[in-house]
Amino acid sequence: MVTASSAIKGAIQLGIGYTVGNLTSKPDRDVLMQDFYVVESVFLPSEGSNLTPAHHYPDFRFKTYAPLAFRYFRELFGIKPDDYLYSLCNEPLIELSNPGASGSLFFVTSDDEFIIKTVQHKEAEFLQKLLPGYYMNLNQNPRTLLPKFYGLYCMQSGGINIRIVVMNNVLPRAMRMHFTYDLKGSTYKRRASRKEREKSNPTFKDLDFLQDMHEGLYFDTETYNALMKTLQRDCRVLESFKIMDYSLLLGIHILDHCLKEKEEDTAQNAPDAKRPGMQKVLYSTAMESIQGPGKSGDGIITENPDTMGGIPAKSHRGEKLLLFMGIIDILQSYRLMKKLEHSWKALVYDGDTVSVHRPSFYADRFLKFMNSRVFKKIQALKASPSKKRCNSIPALKATSQEIVSSISQEWKDEKRDLLTEGQSFSSLDEEALGSRHRPDLVPSTPSLFEAASLTTTISSSSLYVNEQYPHDRTTLYSNRVRHCLLLTPDPPGQCGSPQCMPCLCVLQAVV
Repeated sequence: MVTASSAIKGAIQLGIGYTVGNLTSKPDRDVLMQDFYVVESVFLPSEGSNLTPAHHYPDFRFKTYAPLAFRYFRELFGIKPDDYLYSLCNEPLIELSNPGASGSLFFVTSDDEFIIKTVQHKEAEFLQKLLPGYYMNLNQNPRTLLPKFYGLYCMQSGGINIRIVVMNNVLPRAMRMHFTYDLKGSTYKRRASRKEREKSNPTFKDLDFLQDMHEGLYFDTETYNALMKTLQRDCRVLESFKIMDYSLLLGIHILDHCLKEKEEDTAQNAPDAKRPGMQKVLYSTAMESIQGPGKSGDGIITENPDTMGGIPAKSHRGEKLLLFMGIIDILQSYRLMKKLEHSWKALVYDGDTVSVHRPSFYADRFLKFMNSRVFKKIQALKASPSKKRCNSIPALKATSQEIVSSISQEWKDEKRDLLTEGQSFSSLDEEALGSRHRPDLVPSTPSLFEAASLTTTISSSSLYVNEQYPHDRTTLYSNRVRHCLLLTPDPPGQCGSPQCMPCLCVLQAVV
C-alpha cells in the first residue's frame, strides 16, 4: 500500500511538472469561453519518449483540464509558475488523514501552501462546468472563503482513473490547531464519531461545537462585519450554482497555550528557507480572505508573522484565539440523488435538521447558524444592571402610573380648596397669558419614553425650586394648578392643555 501511494504521489508530481512547464511556452491572452472545456492529454511511458522524461513509475496518461483558465486563476492569486512547481514538485507530498466520509485522499505540499485532493468523476465534471461562473465570481470579488482552485488533473494507469484538484491549504501545519470543526449548520448526526475522537487531531462537528463553545467566538466590530459579509456573499454564489452540503472548516489556535510545544512544532515544520523569493500566495490566509491587503487586519499579519494570517478572536472566557477557516466541499450539487436522499431522511427525521437540503434553505440555515451560534460581535458598551432596571419598559410603566395616580388625587384635593378661594377669572387669564410662551412645555399626554424623562424633570425641578424660590413654593404651586382649573375641569394629564404637564412637575416637586 505504501508503494502504491508513493507511486501515485510521484506520478502526480511528474505529470504536473510536465504540463505546467509546457504551459509557460504558451503566450498570455484573455480567457475565452472554450478555454474552460479544453482537456489536454499526454502519455508518459516509464522508458520515456522524445517529449517526456523517463521515470520509475508504471506507464500512465496525464490529463489537464482547462489549463489556460487555471493559469489565469493562479496569476489572479499571485502564484508564479516557478513557485507553483517548486511547492508541488520539489519535495515529496505529505499524505493526510481524511476527516470526512467521502473517501477522498488528501496530500499537502511540504511548504504548507497547497492541498491536493482526489475527487470523484461527478465532482470533477461539476467543477469543470462551474469554471465560467467561478471565473466571473473571482473577477468581481477575489476576497472569498470559497476554495481557491489552482488546477484540475486526471492520472490514468492500469485502468484506474485518479482525478485530483489542487487547492489552497486552509489549516497550516506550522500552527497547532487546538480545536478543529467541520460546521454545516445542521444537527442530524453532526457529532464526531468515536473513531474520529481517538485521533490525535480530531475534527469535531456542529453538536460538538455547541457543547464545547456554547457561547460562541467573539470578534471586534470591523472583523465581524467583514467576516459575515464574506460568508453571505459566498453563500449566495453557492446558492446560485445550486450547491449544497458544503462546510465551514474552522481551526482554532489558542494563544499562550503550550508556547514551548508551539515553538518546537514551528521549528520542525518551518518552510524551506532556500526557496527563492519566499513568494507569499495572495488571499490564501483567512484574514486576507475576508479583508484583503491594506485593511486593519493586515497590520497584525505584518507586525507579527507568527499569526500565519489567522483571524484574531476571543472565547467567552476571554482567551485570545487565532482562527483559520474556509468553505470546503462545494462540489456537491443538488442533483437527483441528493434530492432523493433528502426526501428519504425527511420522512424519518426532521427534514430541516438533515444536512442534505435544497440550496436556498441550506444557505439560509448555514448563515443563521454562523451568525447566531458561532460568530459574535464584542459589545463595546454594556449597560449596568441598575440602568437596565430603570430603563426597562415595566419600570417605565410603573413609574408613569404612580405619577399620574398620585397627582390625580392631589389635584382633586387642591381643586376643592381652590374653588372656595373665589379667585377672579381676570387674574387667571393674566397668568395664563404670561406663561403661554414658556419653552419648557411638553405634550399633555406623555408617551412611554417621555414618562421616563418626566422623572428626571421632577428631581431637577425640586432642586430648582428649593434654590431659587425657597419662600414662594406654595404660591408657585397654587398658581400652576389654577391654570389647569381654568382651562379644563379634567384631571391633570387628560385636559389636553399645554399648561398641564409643567404644573404636574412642580406639583410633584413640592410634594
